[in-house]
Amino acid sequence: MKNTIHPNTNIGRVSLRVADLERSLDFYQRSLGFSLHDRANGRASLGAGGLDLLELVGDPGARQVRGTTGLYHFAVLVPSRTELAFSLRNILETRTPVQGFADHLVSEAIYLPDPDGNGIEIYRDRPRDQWPREGGRLRMATDPLDLDGLLSELEGHNGSWSGLQPDTIIGHMHLHVRDVAEAENFYRDVLGFDLVLRYGPSASFLSAGGYHHHIGVNTWAGLGAPAPPPDAVGLYWYEIRIPNRDELDRVAEQARQAGYALEERGEGFYLQDPSGNGVLLRVKS
Repeated sequence: MKNTIHPNTNIGRVSLRVADLERSLDFYQRSLGFSLHDRANGRASLGAGGLDLLELVGDPGARQVRGTTGLYHFAVLVPSRTELAFSLRNILETRTPVQGFADHLVSEAIYLPDPDGNGIEIYRDRPRDQWPREGGRLRMATDPLDLDGLLSELEGHNGSWSGLQPDTIIGHMHLHVRDVAEAENFYRDVLGFDLVLRYGPSASFLSAGGYHHHIGVNTWAGLGAPAPPPDAVGLYWYEIRIPNRDELDRVAEQARQAGYALEERGEGFYLQDPSGNGVLLRVKS
């Protein structure tokens, strides 16, 4: 039986390689409402309030590569439906390209790419007691999003939007992998996340503590897809934040026992999932 990861585990920062740092900084601040926290040596940290959520690493030679493992999207979780409406209004006002909208029953979401094609989801959760279940299992869907209803949340809010609120977080990661069963083995059986549901043979969703999902994996880039080349834009790593050092050490030891190579980085451990996606295990700050 697997050792389940601590229920208060969540997703932390996301680090991305981008081709044009200036262009990306303009996009994430102007279109999405991130705040610039720090910038030095071709890197920039952005977030909401004082919390770092995103690291951008500029690489002028980086290029988009299709058909590989890596980032499908990272998901920015805003604290309320009103805040999601503010994000939508700003996206419309800045004429930012959008890929789609969805009502997932447990959440409402906006999907869009950054200038390098990195996928982004901005979403709000419905209260947990409203999440539908069927046969004892959580039910999610991809229904049309009520855009008019969402924007109506702003009636009576006449002030200008000041950007992402301080309690905004990275809610989940969705990754391209080469094999779903192999990815499940890593995230469920090695790290200890719970399998929430499978979406046919090509995607799975896993979580800690009963959340709808902290990690999604799919083979939509192709079964057996290779890892991206070193000069590709996209994901460097993302953080899994664990509540305390004892739990972090326990999870790290499980990964070592399963044959994964871990590299100490600061107060955490870096490793790669079987598809080459970088994971940084850290204690929550």
